Amino acid sequence: MIFKDYVNNLYSLRQQFPKTDPLNYIAKILLNSLYGRFGMDDNFAEVNIIHKDYITDFENKFFDLISSKTELEDYYLISIKNSEKIEEDENSTHNTNVAIASAITAYSRIYMSQFKNNPKINLYYTDTDSIYTDSELDESLISETSLGKLKLENVCNKTIFLSPKVYYLETENKEVIYKVKGLKHEIELTKT
Repeated sequence: MIFKDYVNNLYSLRQQFPKTDPLNYIAKILLNSLYGRFGMDDNFAEVNIIHKDYITDFENKFFDLISSKTELEDYYLISIKNSEKIEEDENSTHNTNVAIASAITAYSRIYMSQFKNNPKINLYYTDTDSIYTDSELDESLISETSLGKLKLENVCNKTIFLSPKVYYLETENKEVIYKVKGLKHEIELTKT
């Protein structure tokens, strides 16, 4: 298996710290972002800050390379495609491998399909690494500590799933959990 030692070392590190510890979070991010780096375009944009008096000359020189332009009072923040990299692209190598990223994504989808396509499981919601169901799962699929297994996090009395990453859960302990993609601050929920 590719990156076995890397994954095992970081996962072991993550298990040594509670979820609230920054080292747990760092290990989690390093684990979750590794495969994406292989599918990422490594031709990064160059960002320039140009005074408004020089913007016309700059735009004329880099017209075909400008990818975004944001006005900031007397200046413009301009992203341009890295012209040196564009010229080198034909002969250069990159630290990417789309096949690795694609294979990892494909294997993940294959694994999750056993829940999505199983007529014995009532599936209400799924995300990259989680499922919400009212069905009992085989013990071999569940573990609190094993990578690649599911962990029972909550038993819920009430759930509302509106869209991907937008949901409300009420656990059997009366704890309320809600997620809204993009919402960073806490809001008070009120019943109507």
